[in-house]
Amino acid sequence: MNLADRLRLTAERLAGRAVVTLDEAEITYGVLDLMSARVATLLDRHGIRAGDRVAIMLPNVPEFAVVYYGVLRAGAVVVPLDPLLRRREIAAYVGDCGARLLIAWHALAETAEAGTVGTGADCFFVVPEEFPRLLRGMPAERAVAPRAAGDTAVLHYTSGTTGRAKGIELTHANLGGNAAAVARMQALGVDDVVLGALPLYHSFGQTCSLNATVHSGARLTLLPRFEAGRALEVIRRDGVTVFQGVPTMYIALLDHPGASDMSLLRVCVSGGAAMPLDVLRAYETRFGCEIVEGYGLSETSPVAASNRAGPGRRAGSLGRPIKGVEMRIVDEGGRELPCGQVGEIVIRGPNVMKGYWNNPEETAAAVRDGWFHTGDLGRVDEEGFFFLVARRRDVIIRGGYTVYPREVEEVLYEHPAVRQAAVVGIPHPELGEEIAAVVTLRAPVGPEELRAFARERMAAYKYPRQIAFTDELPTSPTGKVLKRAIALSLHD
Repeated sequence: MNLADRLRLTAERLAGRAVVTLDEAEITYGVLDLMSARVATLLDRHGIRAGDRVAIMLPNVPEFAVVYYGVLRAGAVVVPLDPLLRRREIAAYVGDCGARLLIAWHALAETAEAGTVGTGADCFFVVPEEFPRLLRGMPAERAVAPRAAGDTAVLHYTSGTTGRAKGIELTHANLGGNAAAVARMQALGVDDVVLGALPLYHSFGQTCSLNATVHSGARLTLLPRFEAGRALEVIRRDGVTVFQGVPTMYIALLDHPGASDMSLLRVCVSGGAAMPLDVLRAYETRFGCEIVEGYGLSETSPVAASNRAGPGRRAGSLGRPIKGVEMRIVDEGGRELPCGQVGEIVIRGPNVMKGYWNNPEETAAAVRDGWFHTGDLGRVDEEGFFFLVARRRDVIIRGGYTVYPREVEEVLYEHPAVRQAAVVGIPHPELGEEIAAVVTLRAPVGPEELRAFARERMAAYKYPRQIAFTDELPTSPTGKVLKRAIALSLHD
């Protein structure tokens, strides 16, 4: 099997229907299939063979889909890179995986060329006006390269927020199965329009937006950079029915003065980080659209668990494992814990990665007896709904007491003046760690008032002693709040 086969099969029955759009630009299924076949020919002429790594550094533009499926069609391995990477980062990733070629957006040419110096990788630049003309000169007779289910399709590099970035090998079966599961759970069909606001280089956007759209015959309307006003404009203009985002996107929509009824959205999906309950309730009350929360990691392709719309949802939970996937809560010895007890979330199933690229030690530490150890702390209730408590590395130990940042953040979100909150531990000479919060506001409030508000609602050892205000919390390109950066700034 080859992940690109799904595009070919969908194109056979929906050739004339749009698959990817960006404002006035449109690519149909038939054209995407044809252009990806020509990209495969282009790669062949560059000496790319099955199993070779091809890095792609493209923003959310239609050409991403053309190149992505072209690389897969050639039997090569896609190595998606963040377009915001700098020279040293590009060199590290390209050098680590031994990429033969880096295909980059024309505006990134200088950085891309500097990043590949000494790596042995060639550069190819996608220029919007020239790219279609170049491909028209390529024959499209090349068949989809046969690949085994366990062959690597995509090599994702972690963001590096927990240390040195690792290459995550995801197979054709991993990605194809996960895209099919997402399409099934969200009931995606030919009449759906998915908002492509998630970065396509990331596993969330790649599987849930691009691959699930292609699997189901839907349409993906792209947003190169999320901005609430622009997103609202695209949702209304293009008749978006499915919005997949991260909590920071929903918070931005809530704060936008032009936001109004969005009941035309059939489903809103949130992932990437825990959704604050007060944000979820405010969004649903104001816009009349239910948010369905899910959970996963790049190592799980990425979706491992999800709520289902309607009665199959439990607000504040991660939902239940998706079909074919098992999840457990275990102690430090790997023993399963009873319902309600907090332990590490472990995952087993066809979505679990093949391993970390050229890193057998890290692979063996992460995947034990078939179970992927996430490093996330959670619990499960009697009905099988999982709840995220904290990342293990985010847990604060204050004077011997364990404090879960999310619990403190949920209390802060209850204050009407709080827009966003991030709670971290900072070094303390006697207590080991002290609890600190960094907050963005939608109305004026002082630190003492917020401290008093939190102190009234939780145990004395939990409320934040230090509160700082900022205009915006630092986030990754995928919208995750960067707690390490916050902790470092407070410590400094």
